[in-house]
Amino acid sequence: MNLAELAFEQIKTLPDEQTREVLDFIGYLKQKQERAEVMDLMMAQETALKHIWDNPEDEVWNDL
Repeated sequence: MNLAELAFEQIKTLPDEQTREVLDFIGYLKQKQERAEVMDLMMAQETALKHIWDNPEDEVWNDL
């Protein structure tokens, strides 16, 4: 039996209110993972574009 099956067996024994809490927590974990992936992409872009953003030709934009 894999972890998902073990979790499902445990969840089946919970009352509906607690099952809703488990579903809410699963949603939270998924959102947390998605945010982490977005942040990883943003950091990769920042590194890749740093030489474009930080150059003496566009100093006027630094004050915005």
